Amino acid sequence: MESISGNDAKNHPNVQESESNSGKADYDVVGIGSPLLDFTIEVDKAVLDEIGLKRGQMHLVDENRSMQILQRLNGYPMKTTPGGSSANTLAGIANFGGRCILFGKVGNDTHGELYIRENEKAGVRTRLNKHEAMTGHAITLITPDSERTFATHLGAAIHFVKEDVFEDDIKGSKILHIEGYLLELPEVREAVVHAMRIAKENNVIISIDLGDASLVDRIKDVFNSIVDEFADIVFVNEDEAKAFTGVEEKEALDMIYSMCDIAVVKLGADGSMIKRDNKIYNISANRVGVVNTNGAGDMYAAGILYGVANDLPIDRAGRIASYASSLVVSQVSARLNNKVNIDQIE
Repeated sequence: MESISGNDAKNHPNVQESESNSGKADYDVVGIGSPLLDFTIEVDKAVLDEIGLKRGQMHLVDENRSMQILQRLNGYPMKTTPGGSSANTLAGIANFGGRCILFGKVGNDTHGELYIRENEKAGVRTRLNKHEAMTGHAITLITPDSERTFATHLGAAIHFVKEDVFEDDIKGSKILHIEGYLLELPEVREAVVHAMRIAKENNVIISIDLGDASLVDRIKDVFNSIVDEFADIVFVNEDEAKAFTGVEEKEALDMIYSMCDIAVVKLGADGSMIKRDNKIYNISANRVGVVNTNGAGDMYAAGILYGVANDLPIDRAGRIASYASSLVVSQVSARLNNKVNIDQIE
């Protein structure tokens, strides 16, 4: 990736400079995401094969395809919960006692009302405008190996535009967090870049979670440009790191760090690596029985962002992130229902 620049060439404020906003902030984090209801269903791998979904991947589907899949799964026990990567991360921050607010677009339907109500109940304020398209949803299929496979219909989420960005809320936040899925569609990307420019001009820290390796493969040049120009914090897992940089985890961490101030590579059961101030922190994973990996990365990001917003040492934030994500993987839901007392985390 020849366009990756060195640290001395960064053209965005570093995290230390951005923290000058923290004393006047109304929110720890403002997140922009695709508001999706999660329809979580446990299935055998044979069902995935029959439906034609590749295990462990996120598949974008249209409304008709989504309805076909749901019809095939009629009769399976299904759990309906609010989801979406950024929204899950904000819910995690609220679990820690943080203050956060979500931008996005929902349908003018009962699912949209449910989504708003459940997020507010979880402690996440919402700035979700409505559209005539249906509220988006993710059919989340969990196989016996605890792997999750998504059939996602974005619905109203793809109609997010500049008018859905609330400038004062960004100015009143310490961190702006973006999920990578938003950067694929040009119209949505334009609105998200608009939000990032507001953040950058007001010394608000910008965090980006690349989201999915296949997404990175599709729009690598877009990610390369946006990360280099805007990102202060970048989250990837090992597959996304390889897709983005072409190299393995440790070298990928260094390459991503050359573009931002805090680089995070999540390694699943092997923990995670964080690089900040030219130092690498190896964070151990908390060993638990794995039920479902859905939401683990989002909760991990919540721990890091809560720590940064509250000026915690980055290794301390990493331990909080690791502990909280272990709670998520030990249950079916992608979110925690209860508050997390970080004082009890070693």
